[in-house]
Amino acid sequence: MSAAEAYPLIQHGDLSAAFAFRRGRPISVAEFLADVAALARQLPAHRNVLNLCADRYRFAVGLGAALCREQVSLMPPNDRPGLIGDLAADFPDLYCLTDGDAPLAMLPSLRYPEDLNRGAAASVPMLPADRPAVLLFTSGSTGRPKPSPKSWGTLVRSARAAGDRLGVAALAGATIVGTVPHQHSYGLESTVLLGLQHGLALQAERPLYPADVHACLASTPRPRLLVTTPIHIRALVAEPDAPPPADLLISATAPLTQSLAKEAEARFGAPLLEIYGCSEAGQLATRRTAEERAWHCLDGVALRQDEQGTWASGAAVETPTLLQDYIEPAEPGRFLLHGRMADLVNIAGKRTSLAYLDHHLNAIPGVQDGAFVMPEDDDGEVRRLIAVVVAPGLTARQILAALRERVDAAFLPRPVLLVSSLPRNALGKLPRDALLQLLSQRGAD
Repeated sequence: MSAAEAYPLIQHGDLSAAFAFRRGRPISVAEFLADVAALARQLPAHRNVLNLCADRYRFAVGLGAALCREQVSLMPPNDRPGLIGDLAADFPDLYCLTDGDAPLAMLPSLRYPEDLNRGAAASVPMLPADRPAVLLFTSGSTGRPKPSPKSWGTLVRSARAAGDRLGVAALAGATIVGTVPHQHSYGLESTVLLGLQHGLALQAERPLYPADVHACLASTPRPRLLVTTPIHIRALVAEPDAPPPADLLISATAPLTQSLAKEAEARFGAPLLEIYGCSEAGQLATRRTAEERAWHCLDGVALRQDEQGTWASGAAVETPTLLQDYIEPAEPGRFLLHGRMADLVNIAGKRTSLAYLDHHLNAIPGVQDGAFVMPEDDDGEVRRLIAVVVAPGLTARQILAALRERVDAAFLPRPVLLVSSLPRNALGKLPRDALLQLLSQRGAD
């Protein structure tokens, strides 16, 4: 890649085409470009920006404006005051762009203007491939969030490779509906960058509950994509009312069972493709879960293994990255995924992973959500696994009996803790500290 290489902010060929739908109104590509130029003129002269706009269209405008001003957009896993305070301390030049309340009094903030006072028609910005674009942070599910810098070129090559694999070329003019936050790697890649680099439109709203997802899909013209997570899919297929049809389902952030994938495809009348990746390396592979177990690497992604584990590299990866998952190579460009290294459980000389146990727990009829937890063992005592389960209508004894038919006795949980909900974050992930706090509150540790 030459230093002079550049990529356009968007790949929409028709300036009059819809770039986004906001509150039921289409916003054209020309309007988007004018908004980007207008906001760029109003951004303060800082190096780093925390883009907390909840409206996906406004977020996209803020991202484009920051790129034009050579500002790096920080993407933390949440907007809790404690984490924002840490970022403000680590990045003294940081300011916040928001369409809501300012997160901290100590952090300079710019509220997204209600009227950007658009000027003359704006052209499509061409941005250097090596320009620092975003600083993504890991979810923090296993500790303090870690930053991963991404250049504009890496983001573009990854988005183009993902779109090619997802087959979005056959869905010209499609609109993306996303249940996931756009401040995180998956949401950024699949609800914003995918649209920017493949001529798709964005739905500004982010529906969360099944009824809201149904309403959002129904109000969105076809073709339409639904970008979501396994926890949302489970809730959607449990609804008695049939959802409006989609043309493509995309899922990530947690393993999806084949049975749930098949049910989702049947309910929405569309293929479901899973994306595998991480904040550190970005999008790496896809699979159609209803039909295959193996993952297929994206073009521009290469995997190699050594004594440390599996490394991802290539044009769509910023720097060679050691992955935190157990990966079994299959045929060239394909692999099987066996869960996180941190999930490994060794009891009485027998080994398995928490992901494997969670799979069997959630396959029990009547279980709506559940997870295995290995408590802390700082005192040196041998600990037993605990299962935290959402299963109205089932008893702990019934769940244990069902698990006894599915997993080795060494991994049976003691106890099974029944709860009304699990402390999942906006991406559907379960931070370990939140689970341990739940166990402490319930006296299960």
